[in-house]
Amino acid sequence: VQLQASGGGLVQAGGSRRLSCAASARTFRNYNMGWFRQAPGKEREFVAAISRSGDSTYYGDSVKGRFTISRDNAKNTVYLQMNSLRPEDTAVYYCAAADIDGGSASASIYNYWGQGTQVTVSS
Repeated sequence: VQLQASGGGLVQAGGSRRLSCAASARTFRNYNMGWFRQAPGKEREFVAAISRSGDSTYYGDSVKGRFTISRDNAKNTVYLQMNSLRPEDTAVYYCAAADIDGGSASASIYNYWGQGTQVTVSS
């Protein structure tokens, strides 16, 4: 599975941005999907995850209530809507796909990773 993340850029604090991640696989609907981020000098952090059907979603504590993950299985795409952005949200954002269940916040369960897209939030 190849994943292509896009939508990053420079945004002012308080603003919004939507990230997209397009998958190459026709079996996209068989994968649980996640978003992670990594800021310079920091460890990779779980942001959000969504189940195969889209019925279940999970969020990291730092983004709850501000970010929304969704997916469109007909378009083989997962999205991350980011609202009320803060300077501390600045990071490279990665999408990932997992073909197994369980531990959606754990990076170790994800088999495939996109190349990342930079989001910079200015104060």
